[in-house]
Amino acid sequence: MISEELRPPGKSVPLISFTEAGASGRFDDNGFPSGDGWDAIPFPAIEDTHAYALEIVGDSLLPTYRDSTHIIVSPAAPLRRGDRVIVKTRSGEVMLRELKRKTAKTLELKSLNREAAESMLAAEDVVWVARIVWASQ
Repeated sequence: MISEELRPPGKSVPLISFTEAGASGRFDDNGFPSGDGWDAIPFPAIEDTHAYALEIVGDSLLPTYRDSTHIIVSPAAPLRRGDRVIVKTRSGEVMLRELKRKTAKTLELKSLNREAAESMLAAEDVVWVARIVWASQ
């Protein structure tokens, strides 16, 4: 279980597979890790005490991310166009996308899977968005 206390910066980050990230209870409403099932990996270079790691499983995100790639996600990092992000929707879906545009009313996202279409979400359908700040490739 993730401690309620903040982790000291630069020690380690919680880790879970991306396929498990959508399971109920893995994140709180702010996009911070919560609940059981999290492991940890050392990562000394992050200052965000709420940062976490996701492990990519399978090849659905090729060529951007390979199987076993670890990505570090920082809920505190500012969002910019072109950033790769993790998005949680009100329906409970957790997705990995590229941020095309964010306005007060919409979030425009580009899929990292070439076969998937781009999407636009209404702001009220988004619970949280967090920026990917590092990948282990």
